[in-house]
Amino acid sequence: MTDLWNGEPAREWRSGAWSLELRDDELADISYHGSVVLRSVRAVVRDRNWDTAGLVVDRIDASGIALTLHVHTTGLGSDLRGIVRAEVRGAGRLRVLADLESASDFETNRTGLVVLHPPTLAGSTLHVRHSDGAVVRSRFPAGISPHQPAFDIAALSWTHDGLDVDVRFAGDVFEMEDQRNWSDASYKTYSRPLALPFPYSLAAGERVVQSVDIVVSGTPGTVVDDPVTRIRLQEGPALPAIGVSASTAPDPTPDFAALGGTVLVELDLATRNWRAALDRAAASGLPLDVRFVLADADPAAIDHAVRALHGLSVARVTAFPPTGPARHVSDLEAIAALRHALAEAGIEAEVVGGARSHFTELNREHHRLPRGLDGIVFSSTPLFHSLSTAQLVESVGMQRVAAGQAVRLAGGLPVHIGPISLRPHFNDVATTPPPMPEHDDLRDGYGSALTDAVDARQAAPELAAWTVASAAAFAVPGVATLAYFEEWGPRGLRTADSATLPVFDAVAALAALAGEPGLRGDSPDGLVWALGARTAGGDVVLVANLDRRPRAVEIELPGGDTRAADVDPGTFQRL
Repeated sequence: MTDLWNGEPAREWRSGAWSLELRDDELADISYHGSVVLRSVRAVVRDRNWDTAGLVVDRIDASGIALTLHVHTTGLGSDLRGIVRAEVRGAGRLRVLADLESASDFETNRTGLVVLHPPTLAGSTLHVRHSDGAVVRSRFPAGISPHQPAFDIAALSWTHDGLDVDVRFAGDVFEMEDQRNWSDASYKTYSRPLALPFPYSLAAGERVVQSVDIVVSGTPGTVVDDPVTRIRLQEGPALPAIGVSASTAPDPTPDFAALGGTVLVELDLATRNWRAALDRAAASGLPLDVRFVLADADPAAIDHAVRALHGLSVARVTAFPPTGPARHVSDLEAIAALRHALAEAGIEAEVVGGARSHFTELNREHHRLPRGLDGIVFSSTPLFHSLSTAQLVESVGMQRVAAGQAVRLAGGLPVHIGPISLRPHFNDVATTPPPMPEHDDLRDGYGSALTDAVDARQAAPELAAWTVASAAAFAVPGVATLAYFEEWGPRGLRTADSATLPVFDAVAALAALAGEPGLRGDSPDGLVWALGARTAGGDVVLVANLDRRPRAVEIELPGGDTRAADVDPGTFQRL
């Protein structure tokens, strides 16, 4: 696998029964006798827009009982220095401590330790000890919880895989959220409570000191390693149509052939160059999936925008308010304004609704959606809380969970997932206005081009395998379309000079199977995924390996036929 995809190799630290991986500043896969107890503990510093300052590791001190990171923050106006340390405190006891001091005044929404619990705990009994000493019996949510499953946390206890685990928190009041909402493979316990005002100020010289004490007893179960990965595919409804988002990159636009069934374009009607963005999207000749962001200062802008659709092929359309209680969710008022504009312009198109942002907002706010919609939409990005490749890979299994829950929320309506991008196509939690273009044309680009939305792994060969795996996870019955990346540019399938990137081959392979009777199955470990179709020329299977080692894979098709392959790390094959 390439360095572009893997980044710096993880460093393993062991002390008796304890082990963990140091991934940059993250203490990951904290394990006891080889069984993962916590997915991660790390210190985070987030500014008033929930952007995360870099945490630079200046020095590492490692011994047989402790691992100490000497760190400082960089960017976003932050200037904190200190340590993050893991230390063994006795048999079955591990403490993680963060001690950070701010050298200057800093406005933050969150500064402190974040603990991630593995998604394998879904449905497990959970005991929550509150700050007053009271203990409440609960569970890690099985379905993705739209709201925090636990508040006022002083300690958490559970039993899993033969281990009794007790985790105690100090230095602040903690609470939990279900990060599967954002396709993270974790439940997150964090401080401080979101009910408190934010941003809040750290004064120059102020220290943030927090600790997490982990106490474990018992013996983990044994795991039998099968040298062959087996996946059974079952026949089902047609596979989703494949779309691509219009490029948001600066002009000039290269020459290229259209790919996929639709072009998704988001038009912020408060910007001066939305018409140029629409013209670019329409140039492909493919039907458009149009997402209007309404203009607060100009309610009539939606009427002008809908009239601009005359003469274009429009597959579906929706609208989102940018502010207010329903911001980024197409509520009754937004859809009513859109329907009125469509009727006045004499344009017929499917009217869909949902969340402009993550599954999170669909999960929390679906009650705001009006009746009579023709479909449900939400976007997806794996790199919201973390930019690590481990996060990118682990998100795929959570995409399956989110897709299934979205289909249930849709109640029989088709689900359209997109844009699907590595990084968010806009900052839905920002407390300051988004950047605006300075020109009517696209010389500076628009939308994502004006934010920090570029990821170097867009050009990595492994992204092709990730995309096939992602489609296998998302393509549950009821999901009608998947829109991956942009047509060209730094977030695209091609470069700005129209050269194809490796991910182009994956999207093309998926597009060739769109609409065919699907062959779907589960991944045994979240690393190897398969998706197939029954075509006129016979059964076709795509299999992707996101593991760091080669995998021998055996695919069982309906009727008992099997197909086998040795799949290299970070690649996909067509069988």
